[in-house]
Amino acid sequence: MNIRQQLNDIFQAAMIAAGIPAECSPAVAPAKKAGFGDYQANGAMAAAKKVGSNPRELAAKIVDNLDKGEIIEKVEIAGPGFINIHLNNAWLGKTLVAARADEHLNIDKVAEPQTVVLDYSAPNLAKEMHVGHLRSTIIGDALARLLEFQGHKVIRQNHMGDWGTQFGMLLAHLSDKLKSDDAEVALSDLEQFYREAKIRFDEEEGFADRAREYVVKLQGGDAECLKLWQQFIDISISHSEEIYEKLNVTLTRSDVYGESRYNDDLPVLVQELLDRGIAVEDQGAIVVFLEEMADKEGNPSPMIIRKKGGGYLYATTDLAAIRYRANQLKADRILIVVDARQSLHLQQAFTAARKASFLPESVTLEHCAFGTMMGEDGKPFKTRTGGTVKLAALLDEAVERATALVAAKNPELSPEQQAEIGRVVGIGAVKYADLSKTRTNDYVFNWDSMLAFEGNTAPYLQYAYTRVRSIFRRAGIAPSELTGAIELGTDAERALAIKLNQFGEVLDQVAKDTFPHVLCTYLYELASAYMAFYEACPVLKEGVTEAQKQSRLQLCDVVARTIATGLDLLGIEVLEQM
Repeated sequence: MNIRQQLNDIFQAAMIAAGIPAECSPAVAPAKKAGFGDYQANGAMAAAKKVGSNPRELAAKIVDNLDKGEIIEKVEIAGPGFINIHLNNAWLGKTLVAARADEHLNIDKVAEPQTVVLDYSAPNLAKEMHVGHLRSTIIGDALARLLEFQGHKVIRQNHMGDWGTQFGMLLAHLSDKLKSDDAEVALSDLEQFYREAKIRFDEEEGFADRAREYVVKLQGGDAECLKLWQQFIDISISHSEEIYEKLNVTLTRSDVYGESRYNDDLPVLVQELLDRGIAVEDQGAIVVFLEEMADKEGNPSPMIIRKKGGGYLYATTDLAAIRYRANQLKADRILIVVDARQSLHLQQAFTAARKASFLPESVTLEHCAFGTMMGEDGKPFKTRTGGTVKLAALLDEAVERATALVAAKNPELSPEQQAEIGRVVGIGAVKYADLSKTRTNDYVFNWDSMLAFEGNTAPYLQYAYTRVRSIFRRAGIAPSELTGAIELGTDAERALAIKLNQFGEVLDQVAKDTFPHVLCTYLYELASAYMAFYEACPVLKEGVTEAQKQSRLQLCDVVARTIATGLDLLGIEVLEQM
């Protein structure tokens, strides 16, 4: 359920009944200050300007035509024409009772589900995943989970780098290694394997020529070469799958749709663009000149789609991918989660795809850009020696640090319990520290802040969940046994009820704008509202009536389920005890 949308519909009807054009928006938004209602309808000012009326008088006309229904207790006109909206307590309570009875927390599926193709993670199979792959992987996965929760059909696409000239070098090295090792042993450390191959390519006489021969064989479909390549791909993907499992990411092997899958379409695509005059030959290369992205002097932006020597580029593959997703997968919306440094490249690809009519106008193309993970020195996150941090090593360290913290706080727990809590808290902390930041911004990686049990962190929210659940253990009652109405007799109960009811509109906003930090902020505010409620409203103490106890325990149940659901949409686990 989305309160904001419901109020918007109610006020839209009142505005039309008041003679205001239908295109005028009610502009309903949550109230920003206490005492000014729960929500505000701010559309009277803009509508008054359009129809040439006094905004306060127009607001009065809207109120006169308003059907409050169950949802609205009262409205007030404030200032030049703001309409303050106070929600009905009984209605708020009923919505939460309904949320408890529904596994989906009374949040409606979207009326018109879309097919959303979501391109994320996309590691290069020539190397192990490193910290640079973290953001794409977890931002993309959070969006996929959330969109599916809303009822959309999500097609995950892991656009892995599994083709190109570097594979000639790697395959030549692999063929030599297989004479003494099996493929699993040879590729047990991808980074070391890549370094060995690169040294041979740079220094060993004749090796570079052999590597180039392998490229030709690979691109020509040589059976033995393709067999070696497939071995390399299979083992490389296995490395990625281990990371996805640690990260609680939903990508599977079936979601891998690497660059190689478009190989046969690239010459076809280039020829089509040439035939239609969209691409031209320029100094031996095939180029699309984009007047739509011309510079200040009017020079079009050049996008090379085939090199002078006949090789294809990322731009060619991306165009093929866009065409495939729109026409074969029938996407309504295409989201590509790639770092902000790829903005110009993707803008060119999107512009060229539109120019070539590779997709219907109704299909949206969105670059979900993100900033860089920085070290304490303000530079991109590296090891102490300046090397690339392997993602597996980062996650292992997170679990180790979290387990040590848990052991210090809870020495009575068994080593197995400490390890499991450490795993959930450590992985959750890394993910939440990233997802809680505005994705377009850079952020500084800091172990102490991300593992803190205070503030807007995963450990704080995970602990908040366990605290709520512990109430039921102390009460000796299961949530399923609770009965009666949810009555909101105090300001703290009412504030918590309103915050709980805003979950649906927060999900709608994240789905629309693709900023997961909005959900993180909401969950932190919900946990804070719960703490205020818990301090102000006794649940199990003497003097609490049975009706109050049942009502407040029901509120606790909805809080716990909302936190657990919200964290699950972010790909973060919760624990019943910590």
